[in-house]
Amino acid sequence: MLSDQIRKAFLDYFQEKEHKLIASSSLIPHGDPTLLLTAAGMVQFKPFFMGEASPPETRLTTCQKCFRTTDIESVGDVDHLTFFEMLGNFSVGDYFKEGAIEHAWQFVTKRLGLPEEKLWITIYFDDDEAFGYWRKIGVPNERISRHGEKDNYWGPAGDSGPCGPCSEIYYDFGKEVGCGKPDCIPGCDCDRFLEIWNLVFMQYDQDINGNRIPLPKPNIDTGMGLERMAAVMQDKLTFYDTDVFNHIIARVSELSGHSYGKDVKIDRAIRVVGEHSRSVAFLIGDGVLPTNEGRGYVLRRVLRRAALFGKTLGLEGSFISDIASVAMTKMGSVYPNLIENKDYILNLIDSEEEKFSQTLNTGLNLLDGIIEKVGAKEDKVISGKEVFKLYDTYGFPKELTAEVAADNGLSVDIGGFEKEMDKQRQRARQAQKSKEVTSGVDYTAFANTEFIGYDSLNCDAHILSIAADDRTQSSASKGERVSIVLDKTTFYAEKGGQVADTGVLIGKEGRVVIDDTRWAKTDHVVHYGKVSDGSVSVGHAVSAEVDVERRLHIARNHTATHLLQAALRDVLGTHVHQTGSLVDHDRLRFDFSHNAAVTNDELLMIQRHVNEKIRQNLEVTVEDNLQIEQAKAEGAMALFGEKYGETVRMLKVGDPAVSIELCGGTHLQRTGQIGILLITSESSVGAGIRRIEAVTGRGAEALVESRLAVVEALSQRMGAPLDE
Repeated sequence: MLSDQIRKAFLDYFQEKEHKLIASSSLIPHGDPTLLLTAAGMVQFKPFFMGEASPPETRLTTCQKCFRTTDIESVGDVDHLTFFEMLGNFSVGDYFKEGAIEHAWQFVTKRLGLPEEKLWITIYFDDDEAFGYWRKIGVPNERISRHGEKDNYWGPAGDSGPCGPCSEIYYDFGKEVGCGKPDCIPGCDCDRFLEIWNLVFMQYDQDINGNRIPLPKPNIDTGMGLERMAAVMQDKLTFYDTDVFNHIIARVSELSGHSYGKDVKIDRAIRVVGEHSRSVAFLIGDGVLPTNEGRGYVLRRVLRRAALFGKTLGLEGSFISDIASVAMTKMGSVYPNLIENKDYILNLIDSEEEKFSQTLNTGLNLLDGIIEKVGAKEDKVISGKEVFKLYDTYGFPKELTAEVAADNGLSVDIGGFEKEMDKQRQRARQAQKSKEVTSGVDYTAFANTEFIGYDSLNCDAHILSIAADDRTQSSASKGERVSIVLDKTTFYAEKGGQVADTGVLIGKEGRVVIDDTRWAKTDHVVHYGKVSDGSVSVGHAVSAEVDVERRLHIARNHTATHLLQAALRDVLGTHVHQTGSLVDHDRLRFDFSHNAAVTNDELLMIQRHVNEKIRQNLEVTVEDNLQIEQAKAEGAMALFGEKYGETVRMLKVGDPAVSIELCGGTHLQRTGQIGILLITSESSVGAGIRRIEAVTGRGAEALVESRLAVVEALSQRMGAPLDE
């Protein structure tokens, strides 16, 4: 069976067993700050296992894109991948051990037709229950082995979360492939046994300290590696010899002029280049951009490792995109975003590879000199300062330096490197001015502030707290600078790129002019301002009144950003995703993923798209407390990296919708209220990220007036009519 057939057989089987098919989630984990990248099939289901959200069904199945950073340095051997596909079936409080074991056994023996005598089972050392179920379906006692926590306890994915004992299915390639020892069993270092399926009996929630408490309901999480199963079904010892990789390996061989399978060192380099090129395409396709931190650093590190090993094969210029294109063509029918965003992905790969190639030779020459110098010493350790210089000046990830050093019998001082990095971070912190967003006052004694500002611009409220210089006080008089917390408010606190509301608090005895509003970590809205008249006291009633004109200016710009993103995707492509924004009263700024400068013609087309939707006076509707899975099903766009709860607020423009986004900001009722949008600038703000700035409403009117005034002045000075 080919890989596509295996994938289909698995998903069809579990849908027949009343499992709901769920699409693969992004490699960027949605709303999970504990994870850098999606590393397992259960990641998107974690809230269900934790009891934090309700699943669409209690039985689920998926083919999940996965990426594991822990295996980057191992890629090059025949056993490791960074990117892979994980087939899985999941039970959320439905069936447990017996059901999971029965489903797995039926699929591998009946649907895939694997001989029962070729299958071995491992279980957690004290899991007698699982042992009994395997014996019940006919697995002989001698083909069930018990193992400790290192091998047969799974999770959590990240530093905390669901976990539990597991049971694995291994395929036996035969004694002739293995070490020949009579006691050889799954877990042996030889190549005889290949793990093909892991059944996790998820029973506990582990905190960051390693403490485990039982989950509300036990769950099932299984993972069957598609690439591994392809090796078994195609009678190959490694997945690099299957249909998953043979087209990629062939292309690397063709470009480099080296045949695969004749030289160990050459084969390793070919596998690195091929595997990493495929991984890079999937990372960028899911919105990862090359940076020097986080998941962007993972992308850069993998791409640069491919470039380095490509150089050892004699590959010159940009070659990674060529190989990535082969992988994308092969997998585009399963993951259509690869084809939809193909030009963007390949252009970004070329751009990043070109930047690195400019310093690669210089860096390698410097590293060769360091290796020669250190190799003559006794300690044979490359200093942290030298590793940092290679990273900071030549773009060499520390892991890459360590790998090259190890190949030459040397080690690197990673501790010294981290000290140099800390010094750089400290310099950056000192250079960057930061603004405190919350008061140091403890508000936990009060109920959370009720925000009613979506529907009202003024309300009656009571003062819960008054503070000055982070110290609470019972009252404040004219001239004092204070921060005030109310029991309810119409003021929008700065969040999600939208600036805060301003306005006034008016009581019988005094008035406070509010110039900033921010969220405290305790979910209280803090109003910052100055007492302009009289005095205010804790417990006093006040009228909280937002500056209406300013709020409307902000709303115009915010609704316009939604139209702008829709227009960008229409004109430039669906690879465009928001990476940041600023919604102010006098302008808007929108950062988005795109790997080339937007041309003047494209900008004009984008601007016309937005203004056409403004003239259509489309209705803007909001749905509150919507289940996030339902919002996703309707096509709602979310901001990468943003954490969303079980329920969300969804904003829809038009019917049929021209824009659907998850958004907590304030908006207009109809697009016609925007008036007009004029783009004022377009620029680069980083690798693969562009920025558009624009004005709307009165800001656009003022811009037109000022530009016309310039033209009229020139007309008078030059004595020429305006149209000339």
